[in-house]
Amino acid sequence: MKILMVLTSHDKLGDTDHKTGFWVEEFAAPYYCFLDANADVTLASPAGGQPPIDPNSELEQSQTDATVRFNNDEQAQQVLANTLKLADVNEKDYDAIFYPGGHGPLWDLVSDSHSIALIEAFWQAGKPVSAVCHAPAVLLNAKTQDGEYIISGKAVTGFTNSEETAVGLAEVVPFLLEDELKARGGQFESAQDWNPLAIQDGMLITGQNPASSEAVAEALLSLLAK
Repeated sequence: MKILMVLTSHDKLGDTDHKTGFWVEEFAAPYYCFLDANADVTLASPAGGQPPIDPNSELEQSQTDATVRFNNDEQAQQVLANTLKLADVNEKDYDAIFYPGGHGPLWDLVSDSHSIALIEAFWQAGKPVSAVCHAPAVLLNAKTQDGEYIISGKAVTGFTNSEETAVGLAEVVPFLLEDELKARGGQFESAQDWNPLAIQDGMLITGQNPASSEAVAEALLSLLAK
């Protein structure tokens, strides 16, 4: 199994002076889930190199078994520091694509032409497309061969309006993900705030929040095992 993980390169939290990026748990839990299943994992980002880590995801209250494992894994840190440029990766080389969240994707990956083209290529090839938390934003502008939004009519989830409000960023983010997924025709589903939820609809897998990252990865592995 060859899995492409795509991370954000965006590190500014809107017009605030705060930093953002990807959420460590949403990378680490799936990364180790894939590695432990003997998958070959490749990391990429729009700019290549070290993707920015959301500093809030490194706080003590955000730590999980997967983040602790990552923090003690020099090899994984080295791999992360050397992500490929999105422009240099090709769908034909991989069996599935996975996007970790964090707020960063709301600014760069949502409109990145290379990311959109990759998603559309995976979709057209009948390969699994997966994203967790804020990362389902990467699906918003991806379309089918018929020009329809990929998520139109599909069961999807992502970081909810109430979760965004709870973290105090509803007025900071460029858009509310739940609203935009619905606007593109997505059949949005959610669990109670902060509870894990992974939804699979055909080859599309989405997760609601950081707690959902491992469930999305396991669903992806199940699809690849068929």
